[in-house]
Amino acid sequence: MASTRFFACTLFAGALLFGGAPWAAAQGYPNRTVRIVTSEAGGGSDLAARIIAQGIAPGLGQPVLVDNRAGGVIAGDSVAKAAPDGHTLLFYGNTLWLLPLMRSSMPYDPAKDFAPITLAIATPQLLVTHVSVPVNSVRELIAYAKSRPGQLNYSTAATGTGNHLAAELFKSMTGIEMVRIGYKGHPSALNAAVAGEVQIFFPVVGPGMVQVKTGKIKALAVTSLQPTPQAPGVPTMTSSGLPGFESIFEAGMFAPAGTPGAVINRLNRDIVQLIQRPDVKEKLLGIGMEAVGNSPQEFANAMKAEVTVMGKVIKDAGIRDE
Repeated sequence: MASTRFFACTLFAGALLFGGAPWAAAQGYPNRTVRIVTSEAGGGSDLAARIIAQGIAPGLGQPVLVDNRAGGVIAGDSVAKAAPDGHTLLFYGNTLWLLPLMRSSMPYDPAKDFAPITLAIATPQLLVTHVSVPVNSVRELIAYAKSRPGQLNYSTAATGTGNHLAAELFKSMTGIEMVRIGYKGHPSALNAAVAGEVQIFFPVVGPGMVQVKTGKIKALAVTSLQPTPQAPGVPTMTSSGLPGFESIFEAGMFAPAGTPGAVINRLNRDIVQLIQRPDVKEKLLGIGMEAVGNSPQEFANAMKAEVTVMGKVIKDAGIRDE
């Protein structure tokens, strides 16, 4: 079954999480502002990071600020080199751990330089087209694209992001030829589709449906295996003729490797409790994100499993980002 379920996908040393560090290691934490590094401002990860930052700050007793960095390498590198004391965190999606599968060299090693805290959010994506494209279904789009090989453009954020891999899976399963136009982040790539700079994009559901309602882009399908109430009336890719097509964007919170286990567990407890609150779940749904929340070890296990799955997709598509 073809799948792009984007669990955070890397093996992290469990000893860093459950190594028996005494709870005393977290005494006095935090003693200054906590910084959460995340992606470009305005995207789903950024909005979710801000909801989490605002929610955990009272319990931590210190300000929690969001620091936007475009690109998984830049964001990941800054946190990998930060002091492992819990005052610099990373909230990011699959780009962080999938990029090493597409690059021969990286400034950080996701298997060694980060400790997972929790998988926080998940959302399917949409296949959207600009209104100028004369199609109203996935089947019609495939036929239209095949009759114009290489003439349609699709936008993506950074190489290896969920929208990029969803497009590559779409190309692989249909045999169509499209030209990729890269942008610095999800908001920019979505704006390009809205403006007609490109014809096709795979945005996450929340921001995507906001623009669909403006009438400037059309939603042809949702990338989850089942229909989602976040996109009422939009069929799945499976029901549109591509059985097994699945692409779920997910993002979680990380700390630098070496952060005391007690600090990791404190942050896990605070974040999971927060995102499971009904009012916070509602806020996340308002930006098109579903709250998840799991243990550091569960997050690590899911990451390891998904690296294997997505490694094949990336290899088969020949995706490189040098």
